[in-house]
Amino acid sequence: MPKTRRHRVRHSTQHAADSRMPLVEEGTIVKDWGGKLAVALTMPNTYYVGMSSLALQLLYRMFNQHPQVVCERIFWEKGAAEAGQPLLSLETGRPAEDFHLWAFTISWEMDYFNVVDLLRQANIPPLAVDRQRSRQWNGRPWPLLIAGGPGVTMNPEPMALFFDAILIGEGEEAVPHLIDLCQEGLDDPAALLETLDQTPGWYAPSLRPSNRNHPDFRQVERLWVRRLDQYDTASTLYTPDTEFSNMHLMEIARGCGRGCRFCLAGYVYRPAREQPLERLLASAERAITAGHTKIGLVSAAVSDHTQIDELAVALQEMGASISASSMRMDPISVPLIRAMAATGAQTLTVAPEAGSQRLRNVINKTQTEDQMMEAISLAQELNFPQLKLYFMVGHPTETEEDIQALIDFTLEARRRFKRRMAINATPFVPKAHTPFQWEGMAPADLIRRRQKTIYRALARHGIDVRADSPDWAAVQAILSRGDRSLAQVLLAIPPGGLSVRRFFQTMAEQGLDPEHYLGPWPVGSPLPWDIVQSGVSENYFHYELKLAARNATGLSCPPDSAGCLSCGACDLEWAFRYGTNEKRPVPAARGGPWRAQDWQPWTRLKREQHRQVAPIELTA
Repeated sequence: MPKTRRHRVRHSTQHAADSRMPLVEEGTIVKDWGGKLAVALTMPNTYYVGMSSLALQLLYRMFNQHPQVVCERIFWEKGAAEAGQPLLSLETGRPAEDFHLWAFTISWEMDYFNVVDLLRQANIPPLAVDRQRSRQWNGRPWPLLIAGGPGVTMNPEPMALFFDAILIGEGEEAVPHLIDLCQEGLDDPAALLETLDQTPGWYAPSLRPSNRNHPDFRQVERLWVRRLDQYDTASTLYTPDTEFSNMHLMEIARGCGRGCRFCLAGYVYRPAREQPLERLLASAERAITAGHTKIGLVSAAVSDHTQIDELAVALQEMGASISASSMRMDPISVPLIRAMAATGAQTLTVAPEAGSQRLRNVINKTQTEDQMMEAISLAQELNFPQLKLYFMVGHPTETEEDIQALIDFTLEARRRFKRRMAINATPFVPKAHTPFQWEGMAPADLIRRRQKTIYRALARHGIDVRADSPDWAAVQAILSRGDRSLAQVLLAIPPGGLSVRRFFQTMAEQGLDPEHYLGPWPVGSPLPWDIVQSGVSENYFHYELKLAARNATGLSCPPDSAGCLSCGACDLEWAFRYGTNEKRPVPAARGGPWRAQDWQPWTRLKREQHRQVAPIELTA
């Protein structure tokens, strides 16, 4: 039986994420290696960032639940590669090359640089072709390198030459089969890769051309979990050394049906699915009994869960302190906001994304200024210590008038909210498999000038204006829309040598033009990510793009995603799983596709539910 550390355990080893400080963890699993498949699990970032990832924790539990698998974690540490430090696992200090399988979960493109750093630090050949043609000094094969996660699943091409196989989609149903294949076929890596290449959801880049015009082109169909309730999607590890500090994270829903045209998560995880209320409450009760009273609700849109009001009220009655990752204000969940305030939440976050209603229509962000101001006034009434507003700068069709509307919106929010207030002005970055995948990125100088305009207008009103670098956003955009050519750029940058200037200089040395990746592309032209069959059709993306050009909102998934085949993500079995319309969980909803405005009847329905919920008394 594996040894699971249920009490706080201190790690004070040289291979810890920060060797100067002991790590305190609960839930660490340490197994004997004898005769087992050894899996190294990595989110290519620091321990602090990686342990904030619920995906990493879910995979850690899934691998270790198998009696013949030992799974240990490896993290990236800044400066470790250039200092020549050995790359060792957290649990037992084993070197990376000792593992049979090295699995990466990659959340965003900027971690590509860390992937290369980790492979160099481990003295493992970074390119898959070099590993496949050689063996370690002791005759053993190199670890099989696989990757997954939203940072690669919709456009795997910039990482394609580094990994033996890449999972396209969600991992819950792929992991058990992967374990079986590895237990049977690790002695013959070539045959194992050929088997994976024929397995749904797996992309073996060395065996499959990615250009749609190649005669042997075959798309990889995205995997997605139809019965989310069959999986435990909550924390398994707890540590104070992370952003959420011992919080029990629960994924209450996966995906989002709103259809924001810039949002990768809104398409990579279609259709939206929920964990049932009873399962969520049982998970929270176990956590609270174990002493973890801080509960974090995780979803692309927490307030869209069909039972969010009941969940919020029940969690407060259980004595939980509630946080939420992301909320919509159409409909606003008054019980959730009240419960957050009553249980000590420090910040209410609102994401207008754009200042004017015209631009919000362009990006299909349908919540109105009145709805958002209602939430901001409620935050003032409930004494939230801080309000955060999230905007993007550089959206397609954005004008100076839209920037002024952003300023005016924020000043009206300032008038209503009197305590600490911050806004983020993040550059828009086009993403694969979204309606804006063909759109170019606004020039960095233009974004920088507009960010300065926002700062000058708002900072004097006591508003903390935070703006991500347009130059680094351009690097992210190149990686987001990149192809296999970028592998040589990633390889040419030495450990510790990454800077914006060095990145673009290296692109030039490799004969690559940044404007090719940053500029607009003709609709219908071959795309680097054509290899991925996301479920959403290219025609649907084009349809949404044409609506955006007319400042018009488009389609959204119904709250239960039933009866709709518009975008192509759902199959017949899923779309009509409830049979007749009367049996659907949302009886007020009609069948078939929703216009974005069709969320308004759902808003009214939720408001009626609010009146049925007993008011929550706020603690002094």
